[in-house]
Amino acid sequence: MTTAVVPALEPHEIRTDLPTRNARLKWVMVVDTALGAGLIANAAVCMAAAVGHAIPTLLGPGTTDASGTHHPGLPWTGCSILAGDSATVGEVRSRAMTKEGLLVVDMPEQAQTSRVYDEYLAAVAGTEAADLTYYAVSIVGPRNKVDKLVGKLSLLR
Repeated sequence: MTTAVVPALEPHEIRTDLPTRNARLKWVMVVDTALGAGLIANAAVCMAAAVGHAIPTLLGPGTTDASGTHHPGLPWTGCSILAGDSATVGEVRSRAMTKEGLLVVDMPEQAQTSRVYDEYLAAVAGTEAADLTYYAVSIVGPRNKVDKLVGKLSLLR
């Protein structure tokens, strides 16, 4: 699930020659540390795919190594994975959903317990918003807005 507003980057804002801290946009993920490593990795990868689809300009150009092997582009903005518990993930998501100009991609529990995508869609559609449990949330937006949402969280270790 995403908000309707997708942050846009002007061509002059795409700066692959500068440190990620200089980027106007910030990309973070907040994951429930009670999940096992496999579920955390799955949530991060799935949300990253959705973010890459929504904001393709976050991906830098690919490169070729000295042996001639191509390496596809990676996010030039970087992406911090932050630690929280289930309540924190839900709270950060809830607050992010009220802010303008943020892309919010979430991983509700049903996404990892359903084995058929249509079953996932039906499970979420049949659950009240207040009853959804979130395993992870990904947020992309202006650095100051994102920092206010996650500033007190630590990196996942």
